[in-house]
Amino acid sequence: MDFRYIDYARSLAYDFNNYPIDIWDPVYGNAHPDYDLYGANQGNVSTPSQNGTYFQKGVYFQDQIKWGRLSVLLGGRQDWATGNTNSYAGNNYSKIVPVHLSNVSGYNNSKFTWRAGFTYNFKFGLTPYFSYATSFLPQEGVTNYYGKQLAPLEGDQFEAGLKYFIPHTDVFLTAAAYHIKERHYAITDTEHPSYNTDAGTVVSKGVEVSAHANITKDIRLVASYSYDDARVVKSDTSETVRDVYGNNLGKVSEKGKYIAAVPRNMVNMFIDYTLPREIFHGLGINFGVRYIGSTYADNANSFKAPPFTLFDIGAHYDFSNISPTLKGLRAQLAMSNLTDKRYVTSCTGASLAYATCSYGQARRVYGNIFYSW
Repeated sequence: MDFRYIDYARSLAYDFNNYPIDIWDPVYGNAHPDYDLYGANQGNVSTPSQNGTYFQKGVYFQDQIKWGRLSVLLGGRQDWATGNTNSYAGNNYSKIVPVHLSNVSGYNNSKFTWRAGFTYNFKFGLTPYFSYATSFLPQEGVTNYYGKQLAPLEGDQFEAGLKYFIPHTDVFLTAAAYHIKERHYAITDTEHPSYNTDAGTVVSKGVEVSAHANITKDIRLVASYSYDDARVVKSDTSETVRDVYGNNLGKVSEKGKYIAAVPRNMVNMFIDYTLPREIFHGLGINFGVRYIGSTYADNANSFKAPPFTLFDIGAHYDFSNISPTLKGLRAQLAMSNLTDKRYVTSCTGASLAYATCSYGQARRVYGNIFYSW
């Protein structure tokens, strides 16, 4: 069994005065945001806030059964969740005096979820598997514009796949197909960005393939590809489509739209090479490449954040090659984003004119040393 208790408070302030700032050519000495809640600026400040408590308890079990080459996994869980949420707002209509918008008190959500799966190991190295699972997660503190908490997130997942260890080799291959359905999926309310809205039912379906191979005793390869089609399949909401300048191009149904910030294609490859002993005992080098596909930035799929490709390099050294007494001591050095590429990981917003985009991590060098016995 497990228990989880959360007590939280959140206060925000927005100044709606227009403060244009050119980050490439800043002008100093101009007016700046004024968050004085009681001064002359109070009519331009909004102060949404929220506080609440949340308590969830669960009881779960799991059993694994083996019969010959067949393995079966069964599990179940019962959850109970209670909570209390208060929402407030202050603005130019209330002169910053907090107004109690709503109270979701004493709600009680409970759900039984379960999962089951099996694998079968053939003698020639092939292992097919299948699994099914259900899920339940209360969305504590996730409220819509009217202060109502969104319903718990519920889902189910099917997955089927193959694992194949090629006999008499060091090659391991996997392939999987999955179908995940979630109900009451929360997304940002584009009309009221500080709040969320229920997108309805979303489905994520795709495939994943990977290969792990020791090509020789000194060369190791890891590669993978995944395709994820994540869309809204059932929804009563509509979204505003905007051009790159923020102009309203009308409303479209959210049904059939891709989930924002979820790439459809991802490719990774990593190769590690340990140098021959006659060249340098214990030294290895590696190289990797990562490709992340484009992602939509808003619920209406108005525009995309572009795809990007990154390169990584690294090296490692096994100190046991210096002396047997140092067996187990190993050091690694790695550099991610080798070319220091400037790229955008994702964007959120209704248009390029009103979007918030996040840069990805610049070049990073890091190392570690560890000892195992």
